[in-house]
Amino acid sequence: MMLSTGLLKLTPRLTDRQYHRARRWAEGVSLWLAVLLMLFVHPLYAEASQSESEYAGLLHFVDAAGRWQEPAIVLDSDFDIQVSGLIADSRLSRRFQNTSDDWREGVFVFPLPEKASVYGLTMKVGERTIVGKVQPKAEARKTYENAKAAGRHAANVEQQRPNLFTARVANIPPGETIEVELRYQQPVAYRAGEFELRLPTTLTPRYMPGQSLAESSGQWQGGWAMPSTQVPDADAISPFTVRASDVDAGSHRASVRMTIDAGLPLARVVSPTHRLETRLDGQTVEVQPEHGRLLMNRDFVVRWRPLTGKEPTAAVFHQRWQDEDYLLTMIVPGSDKANRLPRELVFVIDTSGSMAGESIRQARSALQRGLDTLKPEDRFNIIQFNNQTHTLFMQPEPANGNNLARARRYVAGLNAGGGTEMAPALELALDTPGGEGEDAAERVHQVVFITDGAVGNEAALFAQIRQQLGHQRLFTVGIGSAPNLHFMREAARWGRGLYTAIQDPADVGGPLETLFTAMEAPVLTDVQVQWPSQAEKIESFPARPGDLFQGEPLIQVVRGSGPAGVLKVSGKLPGGRTWERSLDLQQAATGTGLSRHWAREKIDSLLDAARLEGTEPDKARVTHLAVEHGLMSPYTSFVAVDDTPGRPVDARQGTEHLPTLLPAGSQAGMLRYPQTATLAPLLTALGLMGLMFAAAMGLLQRRKLV
Repeated sequence: MMLSTGLLKLTPRLTDRQYHRARRWAEGVSLWLAVLLMLFVHPLYAEASQSESEYAGLLHFVDAAGRWQEPAIVLDSDFDIQVSGLIADSRLSRRFQNTSDDWREGVFVFPLPEKASVYGLTMKVGERTIVGKVQPKAEARKTYENAKAAGRHAANVEQQRPNLFTARVANIPPGETIEVELRYQQPVAYRAGEFELRLPTTLTPRYMPGQSLAESSGQWQGGWAMPSTQVPDADAISPFTVRASDVDAGSHRASVRMTIDAGLPLARVVSPTHRLETRLDGQTVEVQPEHGRLLMNRDFVVRWRPLTGKEPTAAVFHQRWQDEDYLLTMIVPGSDKANRLPRELVFVIDTSGSMAGESIRQARSALQRGLDTLKPEDRFNIIQFNNQTHTLFMQPEPANGNNLARARRYVAGLNAGGGTEMAPALELALDTPGGEGEDAAERVHQVVFITDGAVGNEAALFAQIRQQLGHQRLFTVGIGSAPNLHFMREAARWGRGLYTAIQDPADVGGPLETLFTAMEAPVLTDVQVQWPSQAEKIESFPARPGDLFQGEPLIQVVRGSGPAGVLKVSGKLPGGRTWERSLDLQQAATGTGLSRHWAREKIDSLLDAARLEGTEPDKARVTHLAVEHGLMSPYTSFVAVDDTPGRPVDARQGTEHLPTLLPAGSQAGMLRYPQTATLAPLLTALGLMGLMFAAAMGLLQRRKLV
């Protein structure tokens, strides 16, 4: 381009023959450059077109400076889970295999169960095993960065959300593998006579509301999302989402081995997500996926049910740790049917883009099932939301035949697309005016929220629920192969309701039937718990149990009470009758992990108190508690550093952000690739081509004039 422009300014000092030869040479060069630009523009156009059609670019892994690099790290995972009573203890091993010829740092954002207590980290480099330490978050990050800069092998794991974590592994040698092992425990869910354990392996890309905080939208980030006013850490919780075919054939696979010792004879062990291979040994059951290693593109869910008549009605476990007694109790109040009151039910269904595909079909099935539970004396309404919010009726209407038929047609026509503006839908649902009639004040007001919970501003939504709930109750139904169960659980807890999750249309019946049955009314209210030890020494969580619904147990963990005396629990049954139950604590079975479970509950209570008071959490107190019990928390992280020198001083290291897999059943619109295939190169090339043609036309015009 500069050559052509310069030639246009050749002075008459050249002879005519020299001038015409130079001009023909310039014309020839310009035409060849134009042809080359056309060849360059065509693939750019095709690339940009494909990007636009899928709302994302092509899969190009890039380093911290935005330079393209081949995918190099192969990720391999093993889950080894031991279930004992109400606690599941897991050993999660992840191997980062560097297949390139360069040193690499691997960064992986991954989910864990929403109530997981992470209490251990070890790093294995060759024959060496390095035990990690829990440190205040900033200190752990500094330790890691110093080790990384010094060329030493290091691993760091941080908590981003209660169910979302980031692992960093520095200085992975070319052709070598570094293994990082996490230890965590989680409570086992129990409801309506069935236990359930969920193992998340991927996550649904979350909607990030708010205005961008980045100075330049073209700057490449570690995640696909830019920080925003409502989600300042959006780039830290938005790993790239790719297809399984985009990664190495051996990457993003996991083995699962589970041992269940429920202390009860089991009638069955099933999974709504994977085919299982089970082996019974007394009361212990060994479980693993039937087809071996599984693809990390959906939650792994296992449910087990005791033999009929052997369902637990009460259980107590004891642990003594560092001269302190810890007890974990479970009491099931029974199945007395509550007197059913007329209800005003508002269904809220998420029709955003993340629900496209299998999820919206599950959501429609769930809502249709909810409509089946309505009685003629009930009133109801339906709200759908994506970028906008829309209601079926202006206000809740009677559940008569005509209205139900209209509602079913409305639900059948729902499709997914757009963003996840959840706040306006919540506001509309919780502010829905009551219907008319003398019995309006006597109706039970309930909201059923059907969503995958794929949002990044959970804390703001929980605050909104607390402020607007009033006398209503909010229930959540998790949809999809990888729902955000942290949102489901916490939204239901702040909404004084329950939550459940379904995996596919075939799984709609069981969990939803249990939920809708429980929603008819609480079976036990005004619950009181009296421990035998002195009250001032007791710290129990939850400190004030809420109402219990059908099939829901009362579970409490306590510090400061030994296995002696009698625990008394009382409450009010429907109709005002008093319910009482005593539990002899001397029957306590030996338990493990109770101290960590208590500490996790204590940390959650401190964070809750700050939210309720509208103040900053007591960071020092949370940090001290987490360090004392060796736990990860919002303010503490694990770090492991190998003192043996690793990377040579003159060897460079690239950073690779490992993607997560597209959740099963999701559509291609949910893919999130690094945005290297944007329209910018295409537009630049088109501009150059235009200038080149203009120069050529100028030369031709000048030739005619000569």
